[in-house]
Amino acid sequence: MLIFRNLSEDDITLDLATKGKHSALSRIAVKIARRTGLDDRAVLRGIWRRERLGSTAIGRGIAVPHALLLSISSPVASFTRLAPPIDFKSPDLVPVDLVFPLLWPRSEARTFLPALSQLFRLVRAPLIQEGLRLARSPEEVMAILQSEAWSINEIPSRTNGAQSGR
Repeated sequence: MLIFRNLSEDDITLDLATKGKHSALSRIAVKIARRTGLDDRAVLRGIWRRERLGSTAIGRGIAVPHALLLSISSPVASFTRLAPPIDFKSPDLVPVDLVFPLLWPRSEARTFLPALSQLFRLVRAPLIQEGLRLARSPEEVMAILQSEAWSINEIPSRTNGAQSGR
């Protein structure tokens, strides 16, 4: 998936312990800012502005906090696995443990929704979720997210009903 093409080990955090949603988003924003040279307050403000409109949790323990920013010229993605999971006001009430922050250039806003839709389909695939929850290293996470086997054309937009609560 194009969003994860430039992902590095530095973009992946495994088993981050936080006190809740605000703490998690703050720590994620700081890490993204350090890696990209952005201001951490601007990153957090953008993510939190969107989060106030409604939770970016999409169910099954997954959240995709995102923001459109003027200060970037290309997408910025990362992955954080939380341990333990936290309340994210998810529509299915399942606590979130898989977080996919996404910052998108405001100048490319027209491409944002299609990319977000692809990301949603990818991360809702049961095998992707299972792999990410079991991954023992950032390298394993990168392999899962960048695998050509998971091209978006091979992931059905609907999953079967025989899944667990996540």
